[in-house]
Amino acid sequence: MNISHIEHIGIAVNDLKEAIDYYEGLLGLKCYAIEEVEEQKVRTAFFKVGDTKIELLESTEANGPIGKFIEKRGQGIHHIAFAVKDIQKNLDEAVAKDVKVIDKSPRKGAEGLDIAFLHPKSTFGVLTELCENNN
Repeated sequence: MNISHIEHIGIAVNDLKEAIDYYEGLLGLKCYAIEEVEEQKVRTAFFKVGDTKIELLESTEANGPIGKFIEKRGQGIHHIAFAVKDIQKNLDEAVAKDVKVIDKSPRKGAEGLDIAFLHPKSTFGVLTELCENNN
């Protein structure tokens, strides 16, 4: 794989406003973007910490991926995202090495990134996201 850095860490939360207040009020971080990704049934809020971002994820529907995650596991770290170049090549490499993937081809995610997920059954229990910025 051609990973350049940790793009972001995704954290599932019940209440986006409450979580933003915590990250801004106690930690002193500044939320620079809030976005709804309808396809994924989620609202996101982003914070920059050095070169890495924190992405807060609030489900917009109880049956969405984040809603199901919180129901099963509670609030907390949902995924880690790595920045890559040529996301499709990286996905193909993962499949060739028998890694289970959730996405066989990239799709659009928050901030206009191309994204794809590797299944946690193949990544030691950590949902792993690959991200490519083609903006």
